[in-house]
Amino acid sequence: MDNSQFAEAAERYMDTIYRIAYSWLRNADDANDITQDVLMKLYRTENSFQSEEHLRNWLIRVTVNACKSFFRAPWHKEDDIEKYAESLHFEQPDYRELFEAVMKLDRKYRVPLMLFYFDGYSTREIAGLLGISENTVSTRLSRARAKLKMYLEEV
Repeated sequence: MDNSQFAEAAERYMDTIYRIAYSWLRNADDANDITQDVLMKLYRTENSFQSEEHLRNWLIRVTVNACKSFFRAPWHKEDDIEKYAESLHFEQPDYRELFEAVMKLDRKYRVPLMLFYFDGYSTREIAGLLGISENTVSTRLSRARAKLKMYLEEV
């Protein structure tokens, strides 16, 4: 991958990598660090990608693995979600409530939900990316929707 291809891929996928990392870590600084680490791995990789989908899947898998590794670090901490939400701009007030409700979910529900609804992955693709069965993904999505409904009805 030459420099221009890397720059184009980094520009295209930086937000996706960040969203996934933030969904796992719930800390903006740590998500930025993971994003930089993943992009550096992309820059250094010798892999040749067969398609954009292959590249995107590789980046997500590397991001998930980096997040899993990060949890083994003794200095891991999470941000206060409400404080972070105040720093974001939401087009509609309901979006902030939705963001806060999604961030209340356990990681095992939050990440598949983000990949399914925000990034447009199918349950089969999510299962492959996260290394879990397709039925598990479907169950987690169903439970996430139920929990979100409950959280949003409380508000």
